[in-house]
Amino acid sequence: MSPTREELLARREALRQELREAQAALPAHSIRPWQLQRLEEAEEALAEIESQIQGQA
Repeated sequence: MSPTREELLARREALRQELREAQAALPAHSIRPWQLQRLEEAEEALAEIESQIQGQA
């Protein structure tokens, strides 16, 4: 069963919040690999949700 539009929108907002938190937690320099990975994973998940939302429109 595919998620409803409301579920996708809620997930998108949660991912946007996660991305904001990940960006805010980055130091000015000497980024650790796990910090970069967290950022990339959030961006990829957000892009996937965005495409699912567009597919339902």
